[in-house]
Amino acid sequence: MNICRFLLAVLFTFSGFVKAVDPLGFFYKIQDYLTAFGIVSWFPSYLLMLFAIALPAVEFSVGILLFFGVRRKSSTTMALLLMVVMTPLTLYLALTNPVSDCGCFGDAWILTNWETFGKNVVLLIAAISVFKEQELITRFITPKMEWMVSMYTFLFVFVLSFYCLNNLPVLDFRPYEIGKNIKAGMEIPEGAQPSEFESHFILEKDGKKQEFTLENYPDSTWTFVEARTVLKKKGYEPPIHDFSIVSMETGEDLTDGILSDKGYTFLLVVHRIEETDDSNIDLINEIYDYSVEHGYGFYALTSSPEEQIELWRDRTGAEYPFCQMDDITLKTIIRSNPGLMLIKEGTILNKWSDNRLPDEYVLTDSLDKLSLGQQKQVNDLRTIGYMLLWFIVPLLIIIGVDILVVRRREKRGKALNDNAINNKVPE
Repeated sequence: MNICRFLLAVLFTFSGFVKAVDPLGFFYKIQDYLTAFGIVSWFPSYLLMLFAIALPAVEFSVGILLFFGVRRKSSTTMALLLMVVMTPLTLYLALTNPVSDCGCFGDAWILTNWETFGKNVVLLIAAISVFKEQELITRFITPKMEWMVSMYTFLFVFVLSFYCLNNLPVLDFRPYEIGKNIKAGMEIPEGAQPSEFESHFILEKDGKKQEFTLENYPDSTWTFVEARTVLKKKGYEPPIHDFSIVSMETGEDLTDGILSDKGYTFLLVVHRIEETDDSNIDLINEIYDYSVEHGYGFYALTSSPEEQIELWRDRTGAEYPFCQMDDITLKTIIRSNPGLMLIKEGTILNKWSDNRLPDEYVLTDSLDKLSLGQQKQVNDLRTIGYMLLWFIVPLLIIIGVDILVVRRREKRGKALNDNAINNKVPE
């Protein structure tokens, strides 16, 4: 039973953690599910975002409570409830395949739908075993101190989620991590057969919508509606397989030119303009002016139709060029709408969320003379170490107080009780 308990504890903690560091990514996955089921319009975005934060918090907390052996009834009940819901759901996903990845472990560990179902069957058996024999769970914390473990666990995971939501994920498991070269991520190993993709564009003229490809892209009398990437033939898929930048004005593919540019290039990601936060419009325009002044490239990447782009330009006074890119790719590149990425020769040097854009106090000279123009140093092991310190050190303090104070006091009270019983004079 305790082996099952620790198995559940580890997987629930891991699952909750990797989703908590990327709440926006989990939010997108929930939208994918609801879109596949045709019910995405039933739920407001704020409700889905609340769920995207709450579920990882519950998973992480259940895992920690199971590990420490506290709140045994509530933790085992919640673990069983989650598995009872998720197991038949993942069976349905495996049979129908509406989405290719369930998102159980975010982008940290990608499983097929059948692999996910098999994993959930094992966890369901473990959850039933632990629920039935919960009284046998070995405690690491006394009942008097378990409330502190519960409270701090919930506080930690919620603070982590909101921090990553307002900034960017502290751990990036996607192929667009800082330091990665986009061109290298698109390369196919020698001898491997690549998948064949084709960009499709929906355009409208005189109230009639029609689909085009790059080969038959029409003249400017047509109005752009949307774009999507279509898989023509399955083959080897490199980590980056759908990165394509197409000019909105000419329909020209600018991808190779941008990724081969030896200078700096700013890429502003606004995956859906109608949903974009416009509180930092002036700062974005200042960064564009800075780019023009120093001869750097600046492109806005979006999947929104042309009328939305025109509304954005009217509202913001934006003069930078807009390019079309696949919506899923834009969401994958950066977890912010808008978000900013700096590249040089295809290498990602830095990324900023809307709340952390560089301002005039930072952009004081050309990028080659600023630390901003150097690749940001990212060390995942160090980041994990810091988070472990923030989480484990307070728990160690709680355990220390539990051992040195609470348990010693309980032993002293028990000893006094036993002594009183032994010395009681019979009538």
